[in-house]
Amino acid sequence: MIYRYASQLPKEETYGMRSQLTRAAVSIPANIAEGQARHSTGEFLQFLGIARGSLAELETLLILCGNLNLLPQENVNDALSACDEIGKLLTGLVKSLRR
Repeated sequence: MIYRYASQLPKEETYGMRSQLTRAAVSIPANIAEGQARHSTGEFLQFLGIARGSLAELETLLILCGNLNLLPQENVNDALSACDEIGKLLTGLVKSLRR
């Protein structure tokens, strides 16, 4: 979804907002995978925290895209809704690992 929406940004945003959006979006699953591959729950939790930080960055960038009229508000809302769901899943995973 983020790649699709980022491709709609103006060409002058190729090395700005577009790059930031896609890097933040990729960072989320990449950090989850890297943390899961580590040898301890503590390390996994650390990488889940990094993934949550990337999710917060992505949400902020999406809000900026909406405020700057770089993306249609409907797209921003759809993406923020997906971010909210991902955030809930990450929170649930963190809680399950801390038990």
